[in-house]
Amino acid sequence: MQRDRSSMKIGIDSYCYHRFFGEIYPQQATPPRTMTLEDFLDRAQALGVDGVSLESCFIPNKDPGYLSSVRDRLEDYGMDRVYAWGHPDGLEGGGNSEAFEEMIESFEHARNIGARVMRVVGSSLMFRNEPHGPQIQRLTAMFRKAVPVAEDYGIRMALENHIDFTSDEILQLLNAVDSPYLGLNFDTGNFLRLLDDPVKGMKKLARFVYATHIKDLKVQEGVPADEWYFFSCTPVGDGVVDNVELARLLSEAGYEGFLAVEIDFLHPAYGGDEDAAVEASVKELKRIVAAVSNKPASAERVGAP
Repeated sequence: MQRDRSSMKIGIDSYCYHRFFGEIYPQQATPPRTMTLEDFLDRAQALGVDGVSLESCFIPNKDPGYLSSVRDRLEDYGMDRVYAWGHPDGLEGGGNSEAFEEMIESFEHARNIGARVMRVVGSSLMFRNEPHGPQIQRLTAMFRKAVPVAEDYGIRMALENHIDFTSDEILQLLNAVDSPYLGLNFDTGNFLRLLDDPVKGMKKLARFVYATHIKDLKVQEGVPADEWYFFSCTPVGDGVVDNVELARLLSEAGYEGFLAVEIDFLHPAYGGDEDAAVEASVKELKRIVAAVSNKPASAERVGAP
């Protein structure tokens, strides 16, 4: 069945499968199998989504020929795409000049896969307890320098709220740079992890959003409250994040990207099965999109075998 291009789009971030790509947190078990980038794209196709956010750390080869083959597969599947640079710590609060050069070089990689948006990371939870003012000042200078490059490539940067800055601080940074080539990758769970209400944040920031990470979270009992995964991921719809309202606010703001499921640390209640959580999340996002669009949910598109 053809996708309904008149409604909001749905996607998956490859970080959902980070264990399968070889990044396993100390608290996690080794997965039963591994996954290649092509495996991920095939799975996304089978789930009938409209787009993928590809974490650059899981792209095995940045050779232009290989990236062109990825682009061709995405075109065959009819998928939008975001090139996601910066895991895990990005520009380290503006303190890493080598990371800045790597980010600039990544515009070429993003172009080679046909991405019009590149997710970028300014800071991370590793730096959240360091003074924020100096970080924002340094990052403002870096992004002002990056904006002309982004414009030359015709690729917009989308800064993720990465368990680092509050919505007010993100707004301050975006206003300071003041360019259509720097917007936001709005992570619906990461503001909550700073006890910053995501809905209030979206009301301030929806007009800046170029990409998303759609998380849902609930408390993991027995985990200290100051651990980042105290709020652990659930399938969309099972947690405390009001993703329906967030999607509605995005729709009202004219958001043109896709709602990308992201799972970083799956709550143990789900048996360590990220793939099942992704599938459930995609199903729920289809329901949310139908509700936001005031349309009945359509039959699921049949994907690749």
